[in-house]
Amino acid sequence: MSPEPQQPRQPYDGPEEAQDPPARPEPFVRLARPEDDEALGGLDRATWSTLHAVTPRARPPYPPFFHENSAPGDHLVAVTGDGRVVGYTKLARATPLASNAHVLQIQGLAVLDEARGTGVGRLLIRSAVTEARRRGALRLSLRVLGHNTPARRLYESEGFVVEGIQPREFLLDGEFVDDVLMGRSL
Repeated sequence: MSPEPQQPRQPYDGPEEAQDPPARPEPFVRLARPEDDEALGGLDRATWSTLHAVTPRARPPYPPFFHENSAPGDHLVAVTGDGRVVGYTKLARATPLASNAHVLQIQGLAVLDEARGTGVGRLLIRSAVTEARRRGALRLSLRVLGHNTPARRLYESEGFVVEGIQPREFLLDGEFVDDVLMGRSL
């Protein structure tokens, strides 16, 4: 019989938690830092799967994780008490349009296999909601592949609803996959 998963710590409290607190047994969330680049790149490569990725698997030489369109301040990272990065989510503007500035979008969520089922994904989603509110957003949206049932269930359990489906939007491993648009008010 497997042990009960630990209950996740309270969601991200905002930028004041930018410094790592003293060692804790459970993961916590903080804003990413430039020095997280290598760990986040490795996490991205370790978790790559056509269950959620629409781009090809990365090959060496690996580009930096942070780049012109993806800065440390766009990412929340889940960190264990000993400082290991075990997950992240990217939170960014949905579009560059001023008329859409009230909407933020989750543009990626990854959790290491060893941390799945422990509440890290839920902690990251709740932290993204808190951070989006802190940034003044009124709405949070995301896109998820139709066949990614675990992610869809997680998002639905956190208040996201399906707002649209783009049928057969991607061809992955020889199969057409729907792109599911989800969102929630804040």
